[in-house]
Formats: sequence, C-alpha cells, structure tokens
Amino acid sequence: MLTNILTNPTILTLICCFGSFGLVNYLIPRIIFMVNHHNLSEQPGHRSSHTRATPTMGGLAFFVALILNLFLFKELDHDHIGLNLAAALTLVFIIGLKDDLAVSTPRARILVEIIAIFIIFFHPGFHSFSFNGFFGVYRAPQMLIDGLNILIILTIINAYNLIDGVDGLASAIGISVFSMLALIFYKIDLQFYFILALSLISMLLAFLKYNFSHKQKIFMGDTGSLIIGFCIAFLCLRFLTVNSLLYNYFAFKPENKLFIITGVLAVPFFDMLRVIGVRLLQGSSPFTADRNHIHHILLDLGLPHYKIAVILGGLNYVLAILIIFLSAHLSSLGMMAMLFIIFLLFLSVFYKLKTRIPIKQN
Repeated sequence: MLTNILTNPTILTLICCFGSFGLVNYLIPRIIFMVNHHNLSEQPGHRSSHTRATPTMGGLAFFVALILNLFLFKELDHDHIGLNLAAALTLVFIIGLKDDLAVSTPRARILVEIIAIFIIFFHPGFHSFSFNGFFGVYRAPQMLIDGLNILIILTIINAYNLIDGVDGLASAIGISVFSMLALIFYKIDLQFYFILALSLISMLLAFLKYNFSHKQKIFMGDTGSLIIGFCIAFLCLRFLTVNSLLYNYFAFKPENKLFIITGVLAVPFFDMLRVIGVRLLQGSSPFTADRNHIHHILLDLGLPHYKIAVILGGLNYVLAILIIFLSAHLSSLGMMAMLFIIFLLFLSVFYKLKTRIPIKQN
C-alpha cells in the first residue's frame, strides 16, 4: 500500500504540499527560539527597513523540508537527479548559513555556487541543449554551452538573492516563479519537477505567516534566499534542457526559450540590471550594497511591505505573461528588441517614481 501511495502522483502531490506547509509552519517557531536563545538575530543596518533585531535563518526550514520531499517523491524521479540536487542544496545551505552567521566574501559564495552547479552537471541531461535557432544558432561547442548554463544559474541565484529586501517580497516573487514553472512541467508531464515546484510554493506560503508577523517575525536570510534561488535556477535549467519535441506542447517558438526564463524572472532580472547600471554610473562596484533597488524606491514612497510584495509579485506575473505571449509571435531577434523596449519602460517608470520621493530634511 505504501508503494502505491509513493507512486501515485495525485496523492503524493497532496502529501508533499500539505506536508511541506505543515513542516515549515512547525519548524519556524523553533528556529526563532534557537536564534533568540543564542543571540543570533540580525541587527538592522543603514539599508534595513526594520528598527529592531530580527531572527534570520528561516531557510533552515526550507532545507529540511526539501530533503524530506526529495526522499518522498524519489519514485517519480525518472531522471535520477534527486541525489545530485540534495548534495548541491547541502553546499548552498552551508554557504547561506555561513552568510547568516558571519558574512562571506562574494568570491567564496560564487565559488561554492559553481561547485553546486557542477554537481548538477554530473547528470548528462543537465548540461547540453539545443539553441533551437536562437539568433540563427542551433549547435555550439559543449564548453560554450556549459559556460552559458553556469552564467544563467549564477545570474538567477543572485538576482533572486538581491530582491530579498522587504517582508514578503522574496516569497511573493518565488511563488509567482514556481507557479509558472509548475504549470510548464505539468503541461509536459514531468511530475518530479511539477511536485517540487508546488512543494516550494507551500513552503513559501507557510513562511509568509511568520515573515509578516510582529510577534514571531523571521527573515529567510541568505540561507533561504540562496536555497530558493538555487531551486529556481535548477528548474529553469531543466526547462532549458528538456527534449525539444516537448516544446510542441507550447505556443511559443523554441528559439525563444531563453526569453521565457527571462520573462518568468522579469522583476528580479530587470532590478538587478538596473541596480548594477546605477552603481557603475556612480563609479561604485556592482557588489556595493545600497538603497537603489525598486523595493527601496517603493518603500521610500511610503508603501507598506505587504503592498510592495503584492505589487512586485503581480508585476512579475504581468511581465511574464507579456513576454511569453510575444515569444509565440516574434523571432529571437524581435524578442531581443521587445525585451529592450520593455526594460526601458521599466527603467522610466521607476525613475519617475524615484523623483517623487520626498527629500528628507536634516
């Protein structure tokens, strides 16, 4: 009977989703107690929108739930990637925990992320894909493909990490991304990835309760944002490397699959590009921490955290739907032009919003 349950996708989906929600909901108060007991709470800095020390390391609950989930639906893991993913997540968890306890250098973090990526690459199906006519290219040397995959994953992980600036925002973006990826994997009947995406949504929903709480507030911290970011990157990579014949289930042109990923992560990507551009124009390092993110602009305009999370989470959906719609009608060259126009509109909107921020009097 247990075997039947663990091989029934519907029952397994319900168990993993409700189990993930329940487990994170159970673990978070205990993590808060542990962090407070050992005085490990994050002290607010000059960039923080909070005024008191707040427990962090909420990502510890994500890690525990993910490892248990990978065990539960391993029977649906027809690609046999679960063990690689568990090992890679463990490395990401360690560097995230290190960041929450004592800040790591960007070089150390990126090095660990690359090692985690190579663990995924030990599976032959995860580091080779056709460009399907992207800018007229169909095939490329394997080293170029691997380099592109590494760049894509690092970009996704760090774009998501950078968006984690106000309560609920990282969760809202994560839920929007995982819901779209879940729909994609459901459509092409890749059940392992579909259940993984739904489980992650359940974890983020459970976490939101405490992230918005006044009495039991907790941040996901770098532990959480790196784990969630890595899971997003992992699922995006799987989408890019599926058999090209499976793209027949979708309306978009196969040559535009890279733009689909850009659309699904539009807000984190655009915000990251915008912030890097602003820092370079100011003569600062791209890694310099500041208050130039779009959530900082909305925060300085007086919007509460939950409204910022809803607005930017909704904007991510809108941009994703628009880009996916356009990808069904335009070539990759046309999509690049449209993406540039959308990005310019994005810049102009937030530039105008920034000019409306009241000047603080000394």
